[in-house]
Amino acid sequence: MKIHEFQGKDLLRKAGISVPVGFAAKSGAEAADAFDKLGGKLAVVKAQIHAGGRGKGTIKGNESQRGVELVKTREDAKRVADALLGKELVTIQTGPEGKKVQQVLVEAGCDIDRELYLGIVVDRACSLPVLMCSNEGGMNIEEVAAETPEKIFLEPFHPTDGLQSYQVRKLCHKLGIAGDSVRSAEKLMKGLCKLFVDLDCSIVEVNPLVVTKQGELIALDAKINFDDNAMFRHKDLVELRDLSEEDPAEVRAGNAGLSYVQLEGNIGCLVNGAGLAMSTMDLVKLHGGQPSNFLDVGGGAQVDQVTEAFRILLADKNVKAVLVNIFGGIMRCTTIANAILEAYKQVDFNVPLVVRLEGTEVEEGKKILANSGIAVITAEGLTDAAKKVVAAAGAA
Repeated sequence: MKIHEFQGKDLLRKAGISVPVGFAAKSGAEAADAFDKLGGKLAVVKAQIHAGGRGKGTIKGNESQRGVELVKTREDAKRVADALLGKELVTIQTGPEGKKVQQVLVEAGCDIDRELYLGIVVDRACSLPVLMCSNEGGMNIEEVAAETPEKIFLEPFHPTDGLQSYQVRKLCHKLGIAGDSVRSAEKLMKGLCKLFVDLDCSIVEVNPLVVTKQGELIALDAKINFDDNAMFRHKDLVELRDLSEEDPAEVRAGNAGLSYVQLEGNIGCLVNGAGLAMSTMDLVKLHGGQPSNFLDVGGGAQVDQVTEAFRILLADKNVKAVLVNIFGGIMRCTTIANAILEAYKQVDFNVPLVVRLEGTEVEEGKKILANSGIAVITAEGLTDAAKKVVAAAGAA
């Protein structure tokens, strides 16, 4: 689960981490009032969307307007907010369609001396969370990692013991942080690592992390993603979810207990099991096709869930053919066969359907389809299914 920057900074503030004072605003008037409340001579207006690269991003139809802009008056704050709100912001992470800006953050300016990078993720190689730091703050860290990985410094830490003081000192030495700033760095780094563990985060990223001219370290940005599987432990965090930032089909699938990820191809895939879903997409691509989605109905899906899965698949106008690939274990092939018949009754099934069934009650399931009178292309084996659905999509 993702949250907005201003929500992330609230969490950092509660954890004792220094962040600039700021206020979220949903109109130009609110942005102007926020500038007044800050009481300074300089502020920054930042578009709030679930995507990075906002500073270099541009508004559709107004390419001179960036997603982040410094302002010096309440009138400027209003002007920038009005230029952003309700508009599509295109960044390196949104794709060409962009994301609609529905609120902005008006934040106090900061007396910056240096910009650093800080991120925390789980390193699967060592099975520990790892703190990453770099002097290349404010840059595209993916490019830094690809072209000059030696500029990123790593410190794995134990989730129970947390980041240790000697690790902070090592990082400070590599980052060129000295004097009283080391104490500020220790408080911030240890606080962020504790927050990462306590809130079951999957990513915490601060880019830039700034060192002020007074030597204090301040989180000037806050990107926080949470592990969805741990959200049952954090009811208060679930309230921060902004459904308007998420793909409607993925939200709809989640409400039905389905795992769905929208992709860019034209072949809808309905499978049971994440591993089988990946194999199915690989085979479709191997034979020249392009999956339009990842949809896993799980091992115990009921007829109504499978019917809803078909509704979601067929609502995608790019879908030219559907592949149903089921290996019946806990789920019975007869359940899938009956769900397909029900979908034909309830859903406008206007594209070719290829079905491959194996496992529990497979012969009974095949008989249900064979005797139904509906147009189904049956397949024997995954390769046969992939070839047939690619051909069907190409002919559609």
